[in-house]
Amino acid sequence: MTIRQLSIFIENQSGTLQKVLELIKQLRIQIIACTIADTAEYGIFRIICSEPDRACSELKAAGVAVAISDVFAVELDNQPGGAANVVGRFSEAGVGITYMYAFLLDGRGILVFRTDQADKAQEVIRKGSLRCLTEKELPVNA
Repeated sequence: MTIRQLSIFIENQSGTLQKVLELIKQLRIQIIACTIADTAEYGIFRIICSEPDRACSELKAAGVAVAISDVFAVELDNQPGGAANVVGRFSEAGVGITYMYAFLLDGRGILVFRTDQADKAQEVIRKGSLRCLTEKELPVNA
């Protein structure tokens, strides 16, 4: 019910993001979705990619600080308010969302989020008949 996401820690300096992107490019790993959150000293570059395990191990081998975690990727209804409806279900159940972002995949809206209440989130997904993206549905490298 979850997919794996990489969290890559990069310094807030010119060129550090490019270095990470070049490494991923050289590995021929496809980035499907990404977001960057920053602090004063570093950024967290979160990505969903075609080969998270290989990307994680290769980035670590190159000296990049990276962690892999499970996140939920819930499909949104293709109508105004789709994100509000999904987030509302979790909110009503008392599930806190640590962070979230969204992207389009094959014309479908996908809402990615992390929570410290994974069991409760899975219950909301099951009871609400919400559809989650699986890693098998992610594009693979050409």
